[in-house]
Amino acid sequence: MSMVAALVEELETEGKTTRRVLERVPQDKLTWKPHPKSMSLGYLALHVASSPGAVCSWAKDDVKEFTGEKQPDPSSVAEILAAHDKSISTVKEVLGKLGDDGLMKNWQAKAGGATLMAMPKAALVRAIVLNHWYHHRGQLSVYLRLLDVPVPSIYGPSADENPFAART
Repeated sequence: MSMVAALVEELETEGKTTRRVLERVPQDKLTWKPHPKSMSLGYLALHVASSPGAVCSWAKDDVKEFTGEKQPDPSSVAEILAAHDKSISTVKEVLGKLGDDGLMKNWQAKAGGATLMAMPKAALVRAIVLNHWYHHRGQLSVYLRLLDVPVPSIYGPSADENPFAART
């Protein structure tokens, strides 16, 4: 199996799980924050939805210059879900164009001309497209728990969805 095929397979599996989490975001709580320093629920959900495609798009070029631009706050859960679906499609498209050879090329992140990080594009996809995505999805599941929203199964049963629990 090619590297791209393996990444796309993982993306599709995790994308389904992520969509289930995003579908639980309550429309009336998009501005809720667990702490003043925290992202709002809506901002975090949109970040989870859109980051794979946005980050993977960085790999189209060998250098990404960061300007500090912030994503907007979403106005609805429908917007968040649409961003997720578009993001998954974008990752597949970018990976398909890069191919395994393209993933072996080097990539750099810069701000103000200074290099912030440098790595092969394959590492960018693994570390920031995927691992970063999973991290924030976990954070989002904690937000849902704090709001007493049933958390879907992610890597096994949740306290709300346990197929092995006794049925009463």
